[in-house]
Amino acid sequence: MDMDFYDTETGVLKRSIFADEGVYELELTRIFARAWNFMCHESQIPEPGDFFMNTIGEDEVIAVRGRDRRINVLLNTCAHRGNSVCRAEFGNVRSFFCSYHGWNYDLDGSLIGVRGEDVFYRGNLDRKAWGLTPAAQVATYRGFVFATLDPGAPALEEYLGWVGRLGIDLVASRGEVEFLDGVRKNRVKCNWKLAVDNVYDWYHVQVSHGSALKVGVLREESLRPMQQIVVLGDYGHGIGGPGLSEEEFDEAVERVKNGGGKRQFYDGRVAERMAPATQRELGPVGKRVLGHPNIFPNLWISSTPEICLRIPRGPDETELWWFAYRTRDMDERKRRAALHVTNHLFAPGGLLEQDDGENWSHATRSAKGRFARQLPLNFTMGKGADRVTADASGQRGIETVVNEHGQRWTWQSWQEWMRAESWQDLMASRSAPPTGVV
Repeated sequence: MDMDFYDTETGVLKRSIFADEGVYELELTRIFARAWNFMCHESQIPEPGDFFMNTIGEDEVIAVRGRDRRINVLLNTCAHRGNSVCRAEFGNVRSFFCSYHGWNYDLDGSLIGVRGEDVFYRGNLDRKAWGLTPAAQVATYRGFVFATLDPGAPALEEYLGWVGRLGIDLVASRGEVEFLDGVRKNRVKCNWKLAVDNVYDWYHVQVSHGSALKVGVLREESLRPMQQIVVLGDYGHGIGGPGLSEEEFDEAVERVKNGGGKRQFYDGRVAERMAPATQRELGPVGKRVLGHPNIFPNLWISSTPEICLRIPRGPDETELWWFAYRTRDMDERKRRAALHVTNHLFAPGGLLEQDDGENWSHATRSAKGRFARQLPLNFTMGKGADRVTADASGQRGIETVVNEHGQRWTWQSWQEWMRAESWQDLMASRSAPPTGVV
């Protein structure tokens, strides 16, 4: 397969990648089966036997707390005939039982019971060889549980790098986090990559979400189109969207501490980050970002108290999973505000999500056209016009206006993942996050 999909020199992308079945199948192998995928938060499975069902690409997996309190991630497919051994989305079990022939598996995936084993198998079944298949690696960063199917993948924290870790730190630094029961799910007739691309897109907001502005769901000043901070990290991780200057951050700290001055929409965010320990934790650039992190390939950490997985269901369909969380010390006023946001902005009933889903689905549909699929897409906004600046701490950022730096980094990284035949190849050939002029 020709792997020249994105031209890093011109910023032009082939739109055929949004409809090509061969591209999609290769993504399942070279991206999802290889990457560290978000499974759940530890607060969702606190006790032995607690489980949460998720997917890696199109493979169903079960994240379950074992009897030893370690978290296991198991493929949800019986070793006998491939039937699912778990049908519920979450809950608590003592074991996993196949409803087809009655094979029974322990919380670590080991086969512990086979109906008629002595009579039918005549003592010739090696149980140790026929357990549920575990993920190659499972690891946790600040309560966020990840798994990979590839034993050659680097350690989770190395994979995340400082940008991926910062995306999670922006949540964890708020306090003790608790994910709420229930995940809001819906499907959109779009390619999963379009939903990822949109994370960094602040060009569309005033157009696509114009009705939300008119009815007051969004405030004009909260869009801050003229001041953005983009942070780019290893393996395609990134953060893009509004950001504050050092001066604005310091002024907001003074307003929060002492009152006075015109209150700004971001003062609440600054209040969460103003403690010296939190500022050190997030870093001089991290403390000032207000945009959306994406942990490659498909974990969006929203600026609202939610995260979203964009799960592929074929080249032209994506399932969106919205997880809501809160901090355990959140007061009633903040809980009500969080509830309003989670009900009205994103997920199936969210005004913004409906706007976005329409755009993504039509873009996917056009990519199927016999002629249209041959036309390029333009990702040149801001190309060659901005510079990555480095802080003494080692953090880097691009401080500019609305741009497409995040999208270009996503497509460049995606192409490198698709070209690499193994983790060894990817680690050897991948580009370092950009420096200098971008």
